[in-house]
Amino acid sequence: MGRPVLVSLAFLAPALIALLVLRLVPAAIAFAGSLSHTSLVSGETSFVGLGNYATLFSDPTFLQSVRVTLLFSVIVNPLQIAAALALAVLYTRRFAGVRFLRVLVILPIAVPPAVSAAIWSVAYRPDGLLNSVLSVLGLPPQPFLTSPGQALWSLIVLLSWIGVGYWMMFLIAGLQDIPVSLYEAAAIDGASAWARFWHVTLPLLRRPLAFVLVADTVSNFLVFAPVQMLTNGGPEGSTNVTMFDIFTRAYTVGDLSLAQAEVMLLVLLVLAVVIVQFRLLRGKD
Repeated sequence: MGRPVLVSLAFLAPALIALLVLRLVPAAIAFAGSLSHTSLVSGETSFVGLGNYATLFSDPTFLQSVRVTLLFSVIVNPLQIAAALALAVLYTRRFAGVRFLRVLVILPIAVPPAVSAAIWSVAYRPDGLLNSVLSVLGLPPQPFLTSPGQALWSLIVLLSWIGVGYWMMFLIAGLQDIPVSLYEAAAIDGASAWARFWHVTLPLLRRPLAFVLVADTVSNFLVFAPVQMLTNGGPEGSTNVTMFDIFTRAYTVGDLSLAQAEVMLLVLLVLAVVIVQFRLLRGKD
């Protein structure tokens, strides 16, 4: 092994050790734990193979959490990306106050998610800001977080408020890398603003969009803190996303083996969705 290889390995060692200790070892422990079962009565641990997975697929609570997670992701991902793209296109143009407006959109990123959840919990209260605005407009008050039909939508609004500005920054960076000469050439050829966006902006923005799509998908599959703080999985399980269900099994029920099996299933679900997204994006090239 030559000296350059040793030097390269020395520089890579911290990252490789962190990957091993913080990612691979915990994953291996979780997978091994998902194949065993510890009795809550005797404390004895026994090997059950795929028994925990079979238990989960026969558990209505787990199946409900998967449905809620998929519904949540199907709604929030396109919403966040579309809003982020629209704002990125708008805020890369020059007009009075554009920098101030851009800061307003990015500002929620500087606020910790727990603080954002606390702020919105006050706004969603029956006597909170949102119902006060509705009363001024002559509209009836809404239950928001206490309604099975509105709780998930309320969380989507909160998470979009946090996430849109974050993803917008990546798209703005991608838009600024597109040569202005391409837009000028398209304008000379008589292309409309929509035609320039469709035939110039979107094709050249595909890589940043692919990154944002995948990263946003993974992020939304792992949502936990706002659910715990605002709804605790309710009402009637309408916001019981998979991450919160894992937390409940591990730290409320105390069944760590089932929680570890659910973690493995969540990882597989996220990988499946991301692989499909990559294939779809690659198919358009």
